[in-house]
Amino acid sequence: MGAYVEANGTTIWTESRGEGPGVLLIAGLSDPAEAWQAQLDGLSDRHRVIAFDNRGSGRAPLPDGPMSVAMMADDAAELLRAFQIDRAHVVGFSGGSAIAQELALRHPAAVRSLVLMSTWARADAYFTGMTRFWRWLVAQAPDERAMLEAFFLWIYTPRAHADGTVERFIQETLAFPYPQSAQAFQRQLEAFMPHDALDRLPGITAPTLVLAGERDIATPPRFGRTVADAIPGARFEILAGEAHQPFQESPDVFNARVGDFWREVEDGMLPN
Repeated sequence: MGAYVEANGTTIWTESRGEGPGVLLIAGLSDPAEAWQAQLDGLSDRHRVIAFDNRGSGRAPLPDGPMSVAMMADDAAELLRAFQIDRAHVVGFSGGSAIAQELALRHPAAVRSLVLMSTWARADAYFTGMTRFWRWLVAQAPDERAMLEAFFLWIYTPRAHADGTVERFIQETLAFPYPQSAQAFQRQLEAFMPHDALDRLPGITAPTLVLAGERDIATPPRFGRTVADAIPGARFEILAGEAHQPFQESPDVFNARVGDFWREVEDGMLPN
């Protein structure tokens, strides 16, 4: 069920499914709540799963002034309060994983557990150069299809390009009635790129699972390993054969691993 929610001084579109312990899904660059459709459907059998549009994605407006990861983390905390969820299992993907890190640091009481997919704690020169190209790409591509075809080379596996999965995602994006503007893409990117939580990650106290795609060229596994090494007790796992966005490419694999982790937390096998 979709609904607008007033949170942290803005209006945010949310999608909610199921009943049970609360789950908050935080999307990455450009993705609206609908990017999590396979999780909204597949993980809501025993959880209350909530996804939302980050500022500048989908139906959520850009702020008038500067936008930051800290601001979006506060948005997420306010959303949980609006849904009357005291503590949630939080899943953050890519740019959303930066938001999830900040949420766990700024609002630790709100985070029951943390899953960080395709994450990083501090950008290196390669990552910075790659995102500078993305900023140029969205403004200079001849049309939206051309931009997506180029951008998705960093996001999905060769398998997904060969079997028609990427073409399906492109068609869905082009048909989406709330397209993201080039300005919104750039401003989200500008908010994500200064993210640097490496020295603060030891302050995260929630049980944490860090997942990396073996074939991810945008946020390669070495980034995730650095994050996991910095968070006390965090687990680090590599998803064989996967790239940057496995929750879309291989949702059954992703959902099963995340669901198992939540069960461990809820059964008291991990401190929470």
